[in-house]
Amino acid sequence: MRLLICTQAVDTEDPILGFFHRWVEEFAKHSERVHVICLKEGAHHLPPNVSVHSLGKEGKTANSEQRTANRISYVIRFYFLIWKYRNEYDTVFVHMNPEYVLLGGLLWRLWRKRIVLWYVHRQSTFALRLAASLVQKIATSAKGSIGLRSPKIAVVGHGIDTDAFSGPVRPLDKSAPKIVTVGRISPIKSLHTIVEAVGSLREHGIDASLDIIGPTIYEGDLRYKTRIEDLIRERNLADRVRILPAVPNSRMPELYSSYDIAVNACPAGGIDKAVLEAMAAGEPVFVANESFREYLGNHARALIFRFEDHADLAQKIRTLLSRNDIPSLQNALRVLVRERADVGRCISAIMQLYARHT
Repeated sequence: MRLLICTQAVDTEDPILGFFHRWVEEFAKHSERVHVICLKEGAHHLPPNVSVHSLGKEGKTANSEQRTANRISYVIRFYFLIWKYRNEYDTVFVHMNPEYVLLGGLLWRLWRKRIVLWYVHRQSTFALRLAASLVQKIATSAKGSIGLRSPKIAVVGHGIDTDAFSGPVRPLDKSAPKIVTVGRISPIKSLHTIVEAVGSLREHGIDASLDIIGPTIYEGDLRYKTRIEDLIRERNLADRVRILPAVPNSRMPELYSSYDIAVNACPAGGIDKAVLEAMAAGEPVFVANESFREYLGNHARALIFRFEDHADLAQKIRTLLSRNDIPSLQNALRVLVRERADVGRCISAIMQLYARHT
């Protein structure tokens, strides 16, 4: 099989999309030839059967007129690349951007290229619905991970490099647990719930601390960050709660090894890979997203808290700290994520979607 991949970035140092480098490596194992079209190209070390083609977004900042000109240049180069290499790929994998399908879908269908779109998001946009009419399959991580209803949807699990997170498990500090939450700082993350829970834990005599690690991307993110900073001061937690910048995905295994507990307070919807990475590192994870129930197995009741209920989160953390079987739980979470979300299994499942449409 010869594959064309369309994505936003190929860069091991990208704090959001750095993980996708490992996906490309895995795709290369199943493919004779791989071409990757990305908006921006950074550090990478891919197999010799992989070629990366950037649309040229690297480091560009511009006013509205320049942004429009840049987008036109991206589109022109995109069409140039899919045409130039049209005889070097027979399948297309589009990662998270249905816009690529809208641009190239009709040509790919005309050229009899089989198209799979990966999409994990709660919102069903017009672009997604239109792209769905052009692809053979839409791959997603779990039943609740996509807001679209379509017979084309295939649940394939997530793609976590579980081997990278297979280092020694940190013994949990029950008296002063270090808590971490990773991801974009935005209202959907409900970070205020986690901050309030840390305050509650300290009121119960538990010397908990929290690191919030992630970038702000939009204006709304900056406003929410300010709100969280105000809450930290109001709760007198300035010495116990820190907001830290995002780190490259390649450093995540090292990062998780320095914490006791991970928390993700997002509502029901898509499967956040940060949670799965924490599980792969053997770290107990608390989530508000009911979609994780199938990933947490028999441990779901203990680890899923009510959305925006900081008291429930704090209570569940206190219950965890009182348990005597924490090493067994840590190992069980590792096994669950390896069985359900390992990158090798995920990419193999995606490749099978193409085989069904030969």
